[in-house]
Amino acid sequence: MFPNLDQMQNVTKVNLDTTVKSFEIAAKNVQVIATEMTDYTKRSFERNTKSLEKLLDAKSLDKVIEVQSECAKAAYEDYFAQATKLGNLYADLATEAFKPYEGLAANRSTEPQTSTIA
Repeated sequence: MFPNLDQMQNVTKVNLDTTVKSFEIAAKNVQVIATEMTDYTKRSFERNTKSLEKLLDAKSLDKVIEVQSECAKAAYEDYFAQATKLGNLYADLATEAFKPYEGLAANRSTEPQTSTIA
């Protein structure tokens, strides 16, 4: 498969460089995802705190039900918007992390294959 040591070292270097590049891309995308989750958690906490304050200020059962309904609706909408955003971020992570390997696979398919097996 590798007629000489230099060729094998070159292939090893290319593979290592590609893997490092892929990990760098993945690390950046994971950081974006973590930041997004932190922001969502803060928004959720603030929303729930405001809802609790409104519940404590409510003077009637009707007002309590209204505040609770608004809170539940906002939480539902925010959750599904966040889930969609995270789904897109994870899809981008997978796509971008494997991009360095696309070129590697294309290069390998065009290289002449030599075999040392007789």
